Amino acid sequence: MELSSAFRERLELMESTRNQRLSLLQAEKECEANRSQVLSSKLTNIRSMEQRCLLLDRNIAFQNFKILALKSEIESLDAKYQADLRQLRVLKSEVEELEEEEKEREVFYELKSNEIKAFKETVEKFVLKSQMQVNELKDQVNELNSAFVKLQGNNGYLCNSEIAPAEMRKSELVAVKENLDKHLASNYQLKSELQKQLQSLLSTQDQGKRKQLSQFTVSKGSMKSAF
Repeated sequence: MELSSAFRERLELMESTRNQRLSLLQAEKECEANRSQVLSSKLTNIRSMEQRCLLLDRNIAFQNFKILALKSEIESLDAKYQADLRQLRVLKSEVEELEEEEKEREVFYELKSNEIKAFKETVEKFVLKSQMQVNELKDQVNELNSAFVKLQGNNGYLCNSEIAPAEMRKSELVAVKENLDKHLASNYQLKSELQKQLQSLLSTQDQGKRKQLSQFTVSKGSMKSAF
């Protein structure tokens, strides 16, 4: 009986120990399952973070590419700006030279205009004076012709001492008249040439102004398009 009782206690102790061990194993199993779940969740988070890192790396690489492209474009625009700035300086220098030439042309034009005006007044005075002299010579020639006709109408009774000086005077007057006519024609021709030169000068001046305005407009348009 005592043996049976001891044996029973021994069995109960073994059973209790077994149950405790089973409980511990169950607890460890549950703990291991929890650990596996936590590790799985952490692995999922790690993979998600790795995907995010890959996306960030791609975005960084794309942004770096954009930065390089913009830097290259900025350098190109800066080079173009420098070239346009040099061209603008050259055009500005040319415009200043053209303005200086324009001032010189205006001074030359004013001088020529004054010379032509003075010459025109001189020619007009000379023409008026010459016309008066021609008219006087014509009157004298007419008087001599009348006297010569009158002498011829006196039945041929002519005095050689009177005819010879009259003929000589007539020849002189005719020669003077011819010289005056030639001089007047030369003055008219010179006046016409001076008028042509003045017209050519005005035309050249107008063309220069139009060319200068056209160059300035083109350069201004090119600079606006560049900026």
